[in-house]
This record gives sequence, structure tokens and C-alpha cells, in this order.
Amino acid sequence: MFAETPEASANPAPVPAVAPESRSDKKERTRRAILDAALELTEEVGLAGLSLRQVAKEVGIVPTAFYRHFASIDELGLALVEESFASLRAMIRDVRQGAPSLGQIVDRSVAVLIEHVREQRTHFSFIARERSGGSAVVRDAIRREFELFERELATDLARLPMEHWSAEDLQILSRLIVVAMIDVAEEILEAPERERAAITRRARTQLLIVVVGAQNWRSRQP
Repeated sequence: MFAETPEASANPAPVPAVAPESRSDKKERTRRAILDAALELTEEVGLAGLSLRQVAKEVGIVPTAFYRHFASIDELGLALVEESFASLRAMIRDVRQGAPSLGQIVDRSVAVLIEHVREQRTHFSFIARERSGGSAVVRDAIRREFELFERELATDLARLPMEHWSAEDLQILSRLIVVAMIDVAEEILEAPERERAAITRRARTQLLIVVVGAQNWRSRQP
């Protein structure tokens, strides 16, 4: 072994320079921090009780900096609604790929919903509170998101061998399924971990009962 020479120890390998954060990256990081802070604060006060000063203080920015990202608390709420639904809608859409049967749709949807509620608890808590909360703008946005779920599901159901169903009845069936899933999500939010398996079983049974009835339904002829 050779001893390290003084020259070698005096000239260590250069450390790679870290690229400075771009303005767009910094802006996105601050926006993310505002959204996260709002989710946390609304757990206690709801969106109607939230002020931009509270959010700014939590994030560590001056109140006027809030307006660089959102025009109002309502606009912040709309961003949270969109964020809360985007990933769930994509996952539920994937569930319905490959022409599954109604029974498969039920099983997969329940599994995806429960896993998503577990992983995105704060988002689901926000939706559960605000769908009957104080901001009419945000309530309407949540209602539209649920209606979009219903329309997408009705479109998929129409591809199944259900020629005896009218378009109106398909819409009613999709609404029954979506409403049942909303109830399951809210029940999971309130229940301790030990009760989730029982909730899952009840949710599956409830939806299967709806499906069994649906398969034997005949729409009235005009």
C-alpha cells in the first residue's frame, strides 16, 4: 500500500455543482405548499373558516404572495377539488377497462376506492366536509365531479349486454353505484382500521345487491 501524498490530500475531487432552483420550480413548490397547508387547516376550520392569512402564515409567505397562485380561497378550494378527484377518476376508469362484468366492476371498484381513501385520506376528508360545506362554488364543483363519475360509468355500462335498459335507467344505475361508493368512502374515513374489512364486505354486498337487481330489470317501453 502506498501512503497518500500531501499533494493528493490537498486536492480533493471537486463536488458537482447543484443547479439553482428555477423560478417556475420555486413557484410550483410554493403552490404545492399552499395546497398542503390548506388541506391541513381545513381539517379544523373547513374551507369557509379559512383565511388566506392563515394559509400564508402556515407556508411562510406574505399574504400578498398568495395571490400569485390563487385569486381567492374559493379558487384554492377548486384546485383541491380537482386534485382530489383526478387520480381517483383515473383509477376507477382503469378498473372498467377490458370489458369487465358488472360483478368485476363492483369488486375492483370497492378495492380501488378503499385503497385510495387510505392513501389520500386528507383529500377525501376535504371532499366529505365540503360537499355540504359553506362555499357554494366548491359544493357545485364537487357535485359536477360526481356527475362526471356517473356519466362515465353509465357510458361503460351501456357497453355491457344490457339492451333491455334505457339510457335513463343506465344513468339511474350509475348514480346508485356512485352514491353507494361515496357512502363507503365517508364510512371508511370515520372508522378505525380494525373495522375496514367489515366495511369492505358490506360495501361489496351492497353493490352486488344493486347489480343483481339491475340484471333482472327491464326498462318500460315508451
